[in-house]
Amino acid sequence: MARRRHHYRRRAKPAHELDVTTFLNLMVVLVPFLLITAVFSRLTIVELNLPSTAGGPASNADNFRVEVVVRETGIEITNGRDIIGAIPNKDDEFDLQTLSEFMVSLKQEYPDHDAASVLMEPQIPYDYLIQVMDIVRSVEVPIDGTEEFELYALFSEVSVGDAP
Repeated sequence: MARRRHHYRRRAKPAHELDVTTFLNLMVVLVPFLLITAVFSRLTIVELNLPSTAGGPASNADNFRVEVVVRETGIEITNGRDIIGAIPNKDDEFDLQTLSEFMVSLKQEYPDHDAASVLMEPQIPYDYLIQVMDIVRSVEVPIDGTEEFELYALFSEVSVGDAP
């Protein structure tokens, strides 16, 4: 039997065009944002050494450790065993200038030591941790005859922990 042909023909479906304007609008905003955040993520990285909890035998030779203990009442500087300096608060604020001067004198006394620990009480604001770490790590010294400052490293290997 012969096939009968229908009188109607299938109409060719028109090709749909992709609307890429929405995608391009997204890319125009997203690409610069990602580029900017990628650059800022590399600016402020500070390497920290966390103190280990292993309590091995301590060597008697050169047992000196710089520990800066930040308490609500003030700042204490210890050598690992004894308090070698105490800086009381001034007007309910930490005296960071005196701490900086003390750290410079301590570095002059022990020029070979690069390690220090910053120990904080839990209720101390995080901003003070950053300020104390910056003071322990380096000091800005004015250059004679100019208004510029030169940065000198003090104790560059900073460990962070909780105050005892």
